[in-house]
Amino acid sequence: MKPFSVLAGALLLAFPPAGWAAHGVAQFGEPKYPADFKHFDYVNPAAPRGGTLALSNTSQGSSFDKLNPFSLKGRIAPGVMEMMFETLTVYSLDEPNTQYGLLAEDIDVAPDFGSVTFRLHPAARFANGDPVTAADVKYSFDTLTGRKASPRFRAYFAEIARLTVIDARTVRFDFRRKGRDLSFVAGSLPVFSPKWGQEAGGKAGGKEGGKAVPFDELRLQPPIATGPYRIEKALDGRDVSYRYNPGYWARDLPVRRGMFNFDRVIYKLYKDRDTQVNAMRSGDYDFFSEVQMRYWCCQYIGSRFDSGELVKEKLPHANPPAMNGYAVNLRRDRFKDPRVRLALNYAMDFEWVNQKIFASEFKRVTSYFTGTPLAATGTPGAAELRLLEPYRAQLDPAVFGPVITQPGTLPPQSLRNNLMVALKLFAEAGWHNRDGVLRNAAGEPFVIEISASRGQSPFMDPYYRALSKLGIVVRKNLADAATARSRMNGYDYDFATVAMREARMPGAELWRNFNSADAARPGKENVIGVQSPVVDDLIKKLLDAGSREELEVTARALDRVLLHGHYILPWRYLTDHYLIRHRRLQRPAKLPLYYGAQEWAIATWWDSTALPAVTARATPATRLEK
Repeated sequence: MKPFSVLAGALLLAFPPAGWAAHGVAQFGEPKYPADFKHFDYVNPAAPRGGTLALSNTSQGSSFDKLNPFSLKGRIAPGVMEMMFETLTVYSLDEPNTQYGLLAEDIDVAPDFGSVTFRLHPAARFANGDPVTAADVKYSFDTLTGRKASPRFRAYFAEIARLTVIDARTVRFDFRRKGRDLSFVAGSLPVFSPKWGQEAGGKAGGKEGGKAVPFDELRLQPPIATGPYRIEKALDGRDVSYRYNPGYWARDLPVRRGMFNFDRVIYKLYKDRDTQVNAMRSGDYDFFSEVQMRYWCCQYIGSRFDSGELVKEKLPHANPPAMNGYAVNLRRDRFKDPRVRLALNYAMDFEWVNQKIFASEFKRVTSYFTGTPLAATGTPGAAELRLLEPYRAQLDPAVFGPVITQPGTLPPQSLRNNLMVALKLFAEAGWHNRDGVLRNAAGEPFVIEISASRGQSPFMDPYYRALSKLGIVVRKNLADAATARSRMNGYDYDFATVAMREARMPGAELWRNFNSADAARPGKENVIGVQSPVVDDLIKKLLDAGSREELEVTARALDRVLLHGHYILPWRYLTDHYLIRHRRLQRPAKLPLYYGAQEWAIATWWDSTALPAVTARATPATRLEK
């Protein structure tokens, strides 16, 4: 969750009264940008258009076999979602949670937050020139929540009860509950044409033998969507290029002015990180956002960096750190005791790993809402206690004391001392070290199976060694992707690597991650297996919060309960983007607050070679105020 600015005075609801449609909606407070705004502050409305932006794969996928980002099977080509698809609304990058109309010209949220109505922009067009209609929106929704799309879309839109076509340009979403966050869920619906998969045949068409291709079988048929770019080439599943659509319908809208300035965007896919880094050093592509510090500190060197052709820079952001780390599986009996889970945390020497492997660039996650007003601090205040008191009998008494801090090894603490604490906790839970092996009263060894990952080993191997010192039997299991996915869906694991979805404001993702009913349902997002009526109730209260203050208080109470559950061994986060770029790439003077580095570069940067030489100097970056 992102840091929020404090609102002075009474809370002003940004949701308009019934029958009055708005250009934008804030979850709490008023939108920053008025109805007549010209462009976002973090763009350059005079940016020249032209040139090529060459990128590389951000994941380890070195090939692709589909252009359909919504189907379950296959490997999607990079850039398809960002370049080709648009949603009813878009977020601004300098507000905690505000949406503005894109495909939707107007947004009308019901006074009770039980529905939202969107009126489509009359100029909205698909890349084939067809106007975007309410029927297209319904088709997109029905398709994504149907059986031919990936189940994750059904889960994401699960709280939308129905979509009703009001007229040719108007749709209404009715929700299963009343919540301020749900209009944002509805607004994030990607819209595409029913003709995708039904137009001209041939290699680039959507027909085989004269029949329309079922949606889940659409592979390399170019999507028919509304975004600023179209597929130019998709070569052998290795490289893909996009060409700017000169007839792009939204280029002069305030939410798009000064954006998507490159004529071409190409992706080059590399089989491994070393090859990728060498290609960057050689100037084979133009931009990369690095997250592995062993490459950042030592690999981006050479003549192109010495001459200034390639530039390294760190740029700050305010993105909320996602809770990430190892989640224990509470469905396993040996992890049910919270003392066992806490003991496992004491074996982690984050400070040593951060210094030796990550050049001290990372910070440790300390909360489910790290770095925001939603994170619990100190002892519970009066408002938090009012929420927690009804559950006192069901909670660990420690919840009502100071919030826990993660075990550390900075002096006077040490890993040796922490391991002694861990052994004491294990003993209290009935596990004792006998002949070098941690065993219970029945003599059974404490075994942890790890799904091994080559990229993860430098970080986690010291932790595995510490577990072994405690007498835990650590077994690494290498499995192919299909087997690993099947085991995850069936909850057949000890530890699971988790990175919960980043969200500027907490919402329905918390329910998906922690609700009790999903703990026993295969394939759900409650990977930990939490079954707590207290957690369920607090999440419901958070989702029903009527003000920012109420949301923050409820989130802090929830944070305390989750932290004292010791469900996750927290890992790390960065407060900066670590960028390598070609010097001809320029950016707006002001940085946004909440942004992904590559998506931001695609959307707002430009090629300075399109400018006269006298103006092609680097623009100093300044930070937007929160």
